[in-house]
Amino acid sequence: MKNYYMGIDIGTNESKGVLIDETCKIIETATASHEVENPKPNYFEHDAEKVWWGDFCKISNQLIRKSGIAPEVIQGVGASALSADVVPVDENCKPLRKAILYGIDARAEKEIEYLQEYYGEERLEKLFNDPLCSSDCMPKILWIKNNEPEIHEKAYKFLTASSYLTAKLTGVYVIDRYLAISSFAPCYRNDLAIDRELTEELYCRADQLAEGRETAETVGYVTESAAKETGLKAGTPVVTGTDDSGAEAISTGVLKPGNLMVQLGSTCYLMYCSDKMLDDGRIWAGDYLIPGMFCIDGGTNAAGALTKWIRDTMYTEVVKEQESGGENAFGVMAELSSHIPAGSGGLVVLPYFAGERTPINDANAKGVFFGLQLHHTREHMYRAALEGVAYSIAQHIDILEENGLTIDSFLCVGGGTKNKEWLQIIADVTGHTVKTAKVTIGAAYGDAMIAAVGTGGFKGYDELEQYIEPGIRIEPRKENQKIYGPLKKIYHELYQKTKDLMHQL
Repeated sequence: MKNYYMGIDIGTNESKGVLIDETCKIIETATASHEVENPKPNYFEHDAEKVWWGDFCKISNQLIRKSGIAPEVIQGVGASALSADVVPVDENCKPLRKAILYGIDARAEKEIEYLQEYYGEERLEKLFNDPLCSSDCMPKILWIKNNEPEIHEKAYKFLTASSYLTAKLTGVYVIDRYLAISSFAPCYRNDLAIDRELTEELYCRADQLAEGRETAETVGYVTESAAKETGLKAGTPVVTGTDDSGAEAISTGVLKPGNLMVQLGSTCYLMYCSDKMLDDGRIWAGDYLIPGMFCIDGGTNAAGALTKWIRDTMYTEVVKEQESGGENAFGVMAELSSHIPAGSGGLVVLPYFAGERTPINDANAKGVFFGLQLHHTREHMYRAALEGVAYSIAQHIDILEENGLTIDSFLCVGGGTKNKEWLQIIADVTGHTVKTAKVTIGAAYGDAMIAAVGTGGFKGYDELEQYIEPGIRIEPRKENQKIYGPLKKIYHELYQKTKDLMHQL
């Protein structure tokens, strides 16, 4: 009898689930869509109960029903979700407020400024490793303390999204090493114990944080109540889980030093696997999901979210046609813009439409269309947006190479990989060969793999490599590299020359 493993990932606008067998073959998939709440500028939220848990239960039931696989032969479950989120819950794991989302939510700007002054530059660098930014969880918890003290006091735990899902499944409150060390700095030590003194000095009681565990560790079992809601069998093993980017990196084969993953979703996230730490304040560095390895990360807040904004504001008739049964709007946009040459007719986009994470770490950065002239069309603007995200990716690669790190494998994943011209643009702008994995469903696939590793289906992560099949391969075009060289320089300088005006806005 075969063994099966389930993985479910909750994303910004969509959740995905997958059921795999013991050879990592996909047996069934399922999806669910939802919205992001944006109640104020720089505020981005999800209803954790409705969106996170609701989607998980919906997808889990769909996977079991559609596949015909008996819950009894599902040997492990893994969950991932948006990375550095914060949701306070009571003792029954009921959210006390809407979940504050990852780096796109920049409400804690004052708290970040306070912490920078409180710790001072030298101590801040020692405690956080990287510059404080909107992707850090502790400023968000401090924001709740300052603005919603009754919720802060009442909170039984402050959880991130994957911790919340695992708790709902098992009743156990845990967080994996990758998120604990990176997103919840400075509260977890390298041995994953909570630093009580640092935590209680400013943020919350130490007992209000989840217990640190390894990503693939079996930490609990599906409870009777969770079984009724999810369709899973009570007693099914559940691993700690992690964030979406980490799980997606595993799914595409980022398993050894030199592997780079670029995740093209609503945001763009980069993960580079290294055998050594990197000390460069422009990007993030920390422990990887795989024990003994390190990851060097970066993120652009608006990638797919930017193309969605262009679609919804500039291609309304195409959206209406899709809603009436016509072609996919993004496919039509790609076709309409296919004649636009590299460089978009001298149009450069800064994709900072939701502030920006790395490498500028500026929550107040603003989106820019630079160089607009009367001959430009919406197709120029669309292609320029794709190029803007590619310029940001190139900035991160430049930083890696400046620090002596080589790119041995460049893997693109996520919904953006459906746009082959975007992949070509990324190859042309960066000068690197871009590849995809054959299976592109993303983090949910990685969750299932991690569940298989953690529950004994595989002896270790290295055994996964044989099952990860290659997809397409795109080589950079030299003629376009020559065009993008000068435009990249303009992109680099444009933020520096406009950031003071952005802040005034």
